[in-house]
Amino acid sequence: MNPVIEAVTDRIVSRSARTRADYLARMHAAATDGPTRGGLACSNLAHGFAACGSEDKQALKGNVVPNIGIVSAYNDMLSAHQPFETYPALIRKAAARHGAVAQFAGGVPAMCDGVTQGTDSMDLSLFSRDVIALSTAVSLSHNMFDAALCLGICDKIVPGLLIGALSFGHLPVVFVPAGPMVSGLGNKEKARVREQYAAGKIGRKELLEAESAAYHAPGTCTFYGTANTNQMLMEFMGLQLPGGSFVNPGTELRDHLTQGAVQTVLEATNLGNDYRPLAEVLDEKAIVNGIVGLLATGGSTNHTIHLVAIAAAAGIQIDWQDFSELSQAVPQLSRVYPNGAADVNHFHAAGGLGFLISDLLDNGLLHEDVNTILGPGLKHFCREPKIVNGNLEWADVQATSLDADILRPCANPFSPEGGLRLVTGNLGRAIVKISAVDAAHHSIEAPARVFHSQQAFVDAFNNGELERDFVAVVRYQGPCANGMPELHKLTPYLGVLTAVSRLRWSPTAACPVHPAKYYRRYMSRRKRSMVARSPGYGTAM
Repeated sequence: MNPVIEAVTDRIVSRSARTRADYLARMHAAATDGPTRGGLACSNLAHGFAACGSEDKQALKGNVVPNIGIVSAYNDMLSAHQPFETYPALIRKAAARHGAVAQFAGGVPAMCDGVTQGTDSMDLSLFSRDVIALSTAVSLSHNMFDAALCLGICDKIVPGLLIGALSFGHLPVVFVPAGPMVSGLGNKEKARVREQYAAGKIGRKELLEAESAAYHAPGTCTFYGTANTNQMLMEFMGLQLPGGSFVNPGTELRDHLTQGAVQTVLEATNLGNDYRPLAEVLDEKAIVNGIVGLLATGGSTNHTIHLVAIAAAAGIQIDWQDFSELSQAVPQLSRVYPNGAADVNHFHAAGGLGFLISDLLDNGLLHEDVNTILGPGLKHFCREPKIVNGNLEWADVQATSLDADILRPCANPFSPEGGLRLVTGNLGRAIVKISAVDAAHHSIEAPARVFHSQQAFVDAFNNGELERDFVAVVRYQGPCANGMPELHKLTPYLGVLTAVSRLRWSPTAACPVHPAKYYRRYMSRRKRSMVARSPGYGTAM
């Protein structure tokens, strides 16, 4: 093992000794020798299967047939979760083929930062994670289930599902994704159109056409944000079938993977000989593996909050110092937007998570000796799913990347260190995602300009007050305030200001333009374009 990985892991184990022991003791006490429903009074049990068909009722009366609880984040407004509509029926059929029963245990709310960003509703985003965790725990609280399948993808949903499921860590739990939408308008082009809109060069119609071409089908967004980072984490921590994170919805392989999740979770119940409860899968080494995956892929900084909360739910204590130290040892091996031009479909085609796990294991950067939903050893996750003669089979992952501009081995990384840094100062501590920042901007000195809201920044932009170098500080947006919502609404405006700065300072510019003149020019165009806009038009970014 890499000595830094080993040292940080040992420190986490030592720091967590008491809380982890307390958690495991509670989970062991909750475990039984057979189905939990066997301890229910007859009236309670009758309530639990009253709506079932006659065969399922008969099966659930005894203590032999396992029962799977389905917890889903389905709604048909969000593209990432719309595919889950058909999953319960598919899961029930798969369970029946294996002589088991599956019941829909409960639904959890699923909000989308992509819809709410830039609005007051975004302030609910992180808080929704706790509601999802509570909803998951309520869903599993009826003591009817021997295992659980958690259906979710996006930002706060997967962490919430996992935190809630850990309260029932005596059950085996498998996460079931729906996959990303197929690729649409490229991310760089989408960003360019947004900047054009912010500069007043195009109107709402053109912007909406571009956004609709980018977000255009069922499945999660294709950039490597929090949603797709969730999927990476579930694989790196051994909680999701290998190679399944980025398989598109509506495909034969996607359906086979969902059915495979049913078989996997049934094999792990305490009715058999290979009991694999969630509490024993998600341990200190699994958490470190998740952090390594986050660093190697340049994943979302939101997980510097989510992973801390997930670990705490399992009695494990981690902090940002652990992230920072691990980042010094873990190389950056992928470039996926916003860290590059590719999307997750391109990343998956280049070799994806299986290639990364295999290479990181070979270089001593991941713990192989972990429990997973497939049994002991992370080597289970160095395989990829295939459909052969109508059946799901597994093959070893490819030994080389198919696109070195997207995915590389440890021997040839994009950067010798991971994508996160811990920074400290007189205001406190913060995490910076350096993998998304050009090296020329790693050190910046400029006066701070403090804004009390996103709208105050936009107003200053529209009033021509930002024709200078400055560091924008937006108050009341941190984890100790309203939960650190994402300020995507400001990105196009900041992009325009960066373009002005480049034009101002570029030594190759044939005729350098003073930023004030450039600013007045695009502001004039912006004002003219606003004449045709409807009220409230500028709020959607």
